[in-house]
Amino acid sequence: MKPVYEYFTCWDWVVVAGYMIFTTLLGHRLSGKQANIKDFFLGGETLPWWSVSGSMIATEISALTFIGVPGMVYAMQGDWTYLQWGFGSIIARLGVAYWLVPLYYEKEIYSPYDFMGNRLGEGVRRLVTGLFALGSILGQSVRVLVTAIILQVVTGMDARLCIVVIGAVAVLWTFMGGMQTVIWTDVIQFCLFIFGGILALSLLVGQLGWDQIVDLNQITVDGNPKDKLRWLDFTTPFQEPSLRYTMWVALIAMPFQNFTAFGVDQLNTQRMFCCGNIRDARKAMCWSSLSLLITVLMLAVGSGLFAWYQVHEPTGIVADSFQKANNVFPTWITMEVPVGLSGLILAGAFAAAISSLDSILAALSQTSLSVIYGRDKLEAEGKGREMVRLSRIAVCIWGVILTGAGLGLWVVYENNPDSDLIGLAFGMVAYTYGPLLGVLLAAIMPLKSNTWGLVIGTVMSVLLVSWFRPELPLLLEANGLEEIAQWVVDHRPKLSSEWFFPLNASLTLVCGLLAGWFQSISKQNQR
Repeated sequence: MKPVYEYFTCWDWVVVAGYMIFTTLLGHRLSGKQANIKDFFLGGETLPWWSVSGSMIATEISALTFIGVPGMVYAMQGDWTYLQWGFGSIIARLGVAYWLVPLYYEKEIYSPYDFMGNRLGEGVRRLVTGLFALGSILGQSVRVLVTAIILQVVTGMDARLCIVVIGAVAVLWTFMGGMQTVIWTDVIQFCLFIFGGILALSLLVGQLGWDQIVDLNQITVDGNPKDKLRWLDFTTPFQEPSLRYTMWVALIAMPFQNFTAFGVDQLNTQRMFCCGNIRDARKAMCWSSLSLLITVLMLAVGSGLFAWYQVHEPTGIVADSFQKANNVFPTWITMEVPVGLSGLILAGAFAAAISSLDSILAALSQTSLSVIYGRDKLEAEGKGREMVRLSRIAVCIWGVILTGAGLGLWVVYENNPDSDLIGLAFGMVAYTYGPLLGVLLAAIMPLKSNTWGLVIGTVMSVLLVSWFRPELPLLLEANGLEEIAQWVVDHRPKLSSEWFFPLNASLTLVCGLLAGWFQSISKQNQR
């Protein structure tokens, strides 16, 4: 059997090239003026709410959902229980829309870190900006990896070269027109993303029939019956603490994660600030909940793929590549979808991934410049063009850093081919999301917090996650410390990463409040 990439014809490449050129030119045309920092980072605050909402969905979904969710369902133990997390997502979006948005719009700000800095001081602004940068590089490197997997399967190129190409294109799109370009290209990706998912499911159902897909997803694993369409799991953390896709995780832990993702992470909040008023920002946030329908669509595609390869059993090179479940969907698209359409779907997946990456590059550029130069200099009269130029330089620097992180993560993934990419993405942000939320709550609460207390809580949170996550042992092994790595593995408790979102938020908040309380008592005693 010939390699998978040989099924990707020259006509598919023409479609991919044409789509990328069209998207780039259209994004540039819609980018508008870039006279000052507000135009570059906030789109002049003139973007319609529906485009902002579509951009939020495209960024949230990206290639991670497009490839990772079908791969997760295809895996032998996979099912639809990931869908339960949608409950936590809806709860969090409503909280952000009706609680945080009014607070953020009290004064004109560029990021939640401006809000926290205004209330708690410049030291806190620097702390949360650093946390955001760390979390973004860790989390978005997974999206770089996912896109590299797509390109590697389709083109046969070395994964490391794919990662470099991805980073270069993301920098180009961000460099070209700031948030105006980012949001309008996101809207295009959003439409094509839906088209690709519907087309894939239609082809699978048309060939197999939904009844056969349902029947083939009833399997036996280790002698026990398993329904791969099951989507509810009420296993408690006391029964199985490492199980992540349960209703308890969805209702207790994931609201904290999503509240941070949509209300504290500049990747999403920057879009809210592109709306001209509270009402539009609130509508954009609430309507972005429609992303759950795309999740359902991709879960159905995953079930269809599992059924397809029960009927058409993979052999040879294809069977070898399926040892990594995340290769399944791009392989099926390349081999089974008609010529031209396969190119369009994969171009959409690639572009959707780039849309997430150019968004984070814009956010990293804005927050880092805000810390380095301060708000006054960024908005100084006559300095607009210079600040836009510096913003583009910052985009290039962050693009290099993100590409390097993607290359590092590829090494980890290559040695762990069974990695759940969805779990990996959420696990990476577990290092920083808890402390970020803890600091935000400290800024909102009337009780006084101390900066050093928040720093201590943050350090403790990161160390706690490091103990539970697999990255620390891998890092120790890479540096020749195998015995220490094994000790960490043998002595760490088993706990799903998602529980660290509420745990670390509470830890950071309590440390900040306690330090503030001790500081107040100390000042009273000195009087």
